[in-house]
Amino acid sequence: MECESGSERNRGDEFHTFPDLDEGRKIGVYLCAGFSLSELASVLELFESANTQARLEHTVRERTCYEISLLSLAGGRVSSSSSVFVWTESVEDSRYADGFDTLFVASGAGMRDARREDRLIRWLRQEGPRCRAVVPIGEGGTLIEAAGIAHAATALAAEEAEDARRHEHAASDFSGTTTGPLQEVLALIEQDLGISFARMAAANVMPSPQRARIGIIAGLRKTTTGHVSERIQAAAVWLEANGVRAVAIDDAAKIAAMSERNFLRRFKVEIGVTPSDYLLYVRIDMSCRLLIETDLPVDKVARRSGLGSGSQLAKLFRKHLETTPTEYRSRHRRVKARNP
Repeated sequence: MECESGSERNRGDEFHTFPDLDEGRKIGVYLCAGFSLSELASVLELFESANTQARLEHTVRERTCYEISLLSLAGGRVSSSSSVFVWTESVEDSRYADGFDTLFVASGAGMRDARREDRLIRWLRQEGPRCRAVVPIGEGGTLIEAAGIAHAATALAAEEAEDARRHEHAASDFSGTTTGPLQEVLALIEQDLGISFARMAAANVMPSPQRARIGIIAGLRKTTTGHVSERIQAAAVWLEANGVRAVAIDDAAKIAAMSERNFLRRFKVEIGVTPSDYLLYVRIDMSCRLLIETDLPVDKVARRSGLGSGSQLAKLFRKHLETTPTEYRSRHRRVKARNP
């Protein structure tokens, strides 16, 4: 079965096939103790956003385009910088004998000890040349350099990103707005699935200030006072990435490693609204972007935004934006035309 991509064009939806994605891309993420949970969450959610969008386009029926594996040398629990533990599999597990399409290396306080692990350095030296790219998260670049594979990986990623841009005959609208691992993920998605998928993933996931929020979420970010903890930020990013599907608040609480009761209280205090309201606003903002950036009918915009139907979307627009979806699209496109 082929993995196909739906690409939004001015004349409507087109579908292109990507036969080389039949088995999905295997993405490995190596974690050292002290890694940044929020950075990891953003990387993972970009890939998951692309997977979700592909399913919504009915392009992937039983398998995902990106299969993510969290790894460590011995497997088991690895602690993040915020003391949240993540479960990993051993890099020596036989399931990973065929290697990975792309390998991310996330490191933090445990980097010094990791650099002294001969088994880890040997594994990186073995896996690096087999990967399309080896990408650092946080301080992971130092560990990659210790294995002597950083330069080749960076050159490969840059070359393939340029190939993707030539293929699409257009520069990504997220180029220059983000750096590091998120930019690498977006370049990979663009090459594999097309620029529209990469744009959608960026719009759904990337946290401020790496993308400009519009509508209600932008207002929340401007009015939020005080410190937003890393755990609550990670949960907010997760809610933004998963807005297109049915979401249980308990799942968001697990991302923050809190009980549901404590999570509800902390989220309301730090963000200013409940998680349920935040999820609703994420979906409304997603529909706003689709109305401005695509020619999709209102009903399809509503479905892709997780808001059900065109009538439900119209009801929410009247309540929260005091306009209709059609009027919103027309007004903002006129503004965009005057200010290209």
